[in-house]
Amino acid sequence: MYKYVGHDIKRVDGLEKVTGYAKYVDDIKMAGMLYAKIKKSPYAHAKILKVDVSKAMALEGVKAVITGADVPNRVGLYLEDKTFLATDKVRFVGEAVAAVAAISEEIAEEAIELIEVEYEELPGVFNAMDAIKHDAPLIHEDLGSYKYGPIFFPKPGTNISNHYKIRKGDVDKGFAEADYIMENEFYVPHIQHAPIENHSVIALTEPSGKLTVWSACQSPYAVRKALSVAFDLPLHKIRVIAPTVGGGFGGKAGTTLEGITIPLSKKCMGRPVKLTYTREEDMVGSFVRQGCLARIKTGVKKDGGIVAEENTFYWEGGAYTEYGVNIARAGGYASTGPYDIPNVKADSYCVYTNQPVGGPYRGFGMSEIHFAIEQNLDMIAIQMGIDPVEFRKINAIKEGGHTVTSQQLYNVGITKCIEAVEKDIEWGKANKASAPNKLRGKGIACMYKAPSQPNNVASSAIIKINEDGTANLMVTAMDIGQGSDTVLTQIAAEVLTIPVEKISIISGDTDVTPYEWQTVASRITYCAGNAVKKAAEDAKEQLLKLGSIGLGLPAEYLKLEDGYVVSAVYPDRKKSIASLALGLEMADGSGVHGPIIGRGSFIPPNVRNTDKETGQGEKPVAFWTFGAQAVEIEIDMETGQIEVIKVAAAYDVGKVINPQLCRGQIEGGIVQGIGSALLEHQIMENGKVKNPNFVDYKIPAVRDVPEMVVRIIEVPEVTGPYGARGVGEPAMVPTAPAIANAIYDALGIRINSLPLSAEKVLDAIKNNKSVSCKMVQNNKGEDGEGQVKCGIN
Repeated sequence: MYKYVGHDIKRVDGLEKVTGYAKYVDDIKMAGMLYAKIKKSPYAHAKILKVDVSKAMALEGVKAVITGADVPNRVGLYLEDKTFLATDKVRFVGEAVAAVAAISEEIAEEAIELIEVEYEELPGVFNAMDAIKHDAPLIHEDLGSYKYGPIFFPKPGTNISNHYKIRKGDVDKGFAEADYIMENEFYVPHIQHAPIENHSVIALTEPSGKLTVWSACQSPYAVRKALSVAFDLPLHKIRVIAPTVGGGFGGKAGTTLEGITIPLSKKCMGRPVKLTYTREEDMVGSFVRQGCLARIKTGVKKDGGIVAEENTFYWEGGAYTEYGVNIARAGGYASTGPYDIPNVKADSYCVYTNQPVGGPYRGFGMSEIHFAIEQNLDMIAIQMGIDPVEFRKINAIKEGGHTVTSQQLYNVGITKCIEAVEKDIEWGKANKASAPNKLRGKGIACMYKAPSQPNNVASSAIIKINEDGTANLMVTAMDIGQGSDTVLTQIAAEVLTIPVEKISIISGDTDVTPYEWQTVASRITYCAGNAVKKAAEDAKEQLLKLGSIGLGLPAEYLKLEDGYVVSAVYPDRKKSIASLALGLEMADGSGVHGPIIGRGSFIPPNVRNTDKETGQGEKPVAFWTFGAQAVEIEIDMETGQIEVIKVAAAYDVGKVINPQLCRGQIEGGIVQGIGSALLEHQIMENGKVKNPNFVDYKIPAVRDVPEMVVRIIEVPEVTGPYGARGVGEPAMVPTAPAIANAIYDALGIRINSLPLSAEKVLDAIKNNKSVSCKMVQNNKGEDGEGQVKCGIN
């Protein structure tokens, strides 16, 4: 039984956030501060012929103006394809072309209007299917010269920035053996992250050349590395500080505004330069979730077992896909969902389009592909007369089963998750609607997700024991609302037996806190948690060795207990951690050891690349998180309005570190999933965002929150700290497909594109626009016979 792990500990950052004491980047005021604004492209695709900044420079109060010539180096975490300002041409509406720094925001805005840019408009491509045509305009003609990692496969001379393949078993043989075959198609549009805090950055260049950046970012070390490449600066000359971050959901994972403020600050030596996006700029100029077209062909036996699947995903990556290429990879190695299918062919394409930049969003591609996978399963089950819950149980990965990469899995909790939501939603029991003009329906969906990260990414932690027995924990894992500061503090407290309130956590300063790859991928509890546990164990080992000397007892007979080194045999013989914090003072006045500083680092064990041509590999990811959600909805037949009445959710988190925070993450994910299902859609017209504000872009409000029943399943992950694995992103993945399946249950109408808006539902009701699919018997031996193809509605 643990004292701190597994308990509802209050958030360690809660008080400063609810009182307004927490400081965000835009709260920071400095002497001599300058304010930056950007000149944005009005075109989706155009050559830049000339940029004239002379009038802007002449405006009183303007201190610096920059163009693409000032930031020519390409950057990118996975694929180096972007510059911070457009150089040769613009690739999306709203792309930054020039920037100014002035003594006030008003003067900066006036100066922007004085910058004159001459363009030559080029043909644009606005969806993936047009962009992959052989005669499509090339968005990145120099793709072949870009740098990229070994796990990505761009296609020079095309708009395909990554093609990730899965070839498992013999898919042709599998389809030949199938009794039934069905084909379906689904589409998910772009959506916005919409964090409460907009993107904001301050840059200060000192006369020594030292650069300090205050950034609302999730990944200070990744930002530091990208800035080092962009500006040819050694890492020790760059300091990135991330103060309190007001939400991210992936949108603050990479570099955004840093590369614009830095060259301005260089021209204004010694004066800090701040750039904060407006909401409209945030909606257009920051990462969006990529659109995705999914095509699924499934072969199934009469007993309900899926024997073959062929999936193709076309990701609308936007103008730059430096992050999107990894989403395509993740979509590939998770391409069939949490089901054990022996024969699989999957192709996942990341495609350049003249749209806002696609990037990481909570779920990292899993929400998009599971919207297709989980509806496809329901459609097959219904055609076969099998209950959708039972159909999932038949095909779910079991103990010792395999993923599409042939990774063998143990400690698999997916069936337990299905059974939990089946019970909590009262599956099979029809509930009465609240009015005669309303109908109710239920739907279920499952999911799984692994951290999509390079194999050798590291986490580290440092713990310092203070002379009063308290401790400082230093990490660069960023708490962006998920509660990681609290969880990591609990892990340290458990090892050291120091109360949580006696541990102070410091994070997000590359000159002070140790290395962390990124706060993404639902990896922090697992990766940073392991590093913190090792750091605490290192400090513990030092304390036990000193206690052994001081107590005259073997270290193996000592333990830490409530802030003391205690004898396991003689409980009255003990020394306080406080007395050992600076080393041990001997009777003759000499000292031993010195201050206690624990160090821990972690890299996921034995994770390796997959085969380039087949995507097969023994262990391409560190762990898998499994989950299921079931929903009950009510539909107004007169308006098409959908109300989510109840959601039952169950997730296998391995070992829960903080049950209250874990439930909060799951509940938040459900609400965000409802938003993506019913409300959210970035409306595009020839590359221009038509709803770049919260008046026209709707997100869930309090009235949209349903009853939620959350079950935490614990099937320990053997490599996780205390058995834990991440759940932050998985929580929103199955919501949208579960709602889509519930619509079918209520109305017999299948809508396979998001959002599932009232207008779309009402139109389908009135005009019978359901996707109508029939699955017929496969005439084996005749290629393609018996297949039915279903398209987008």
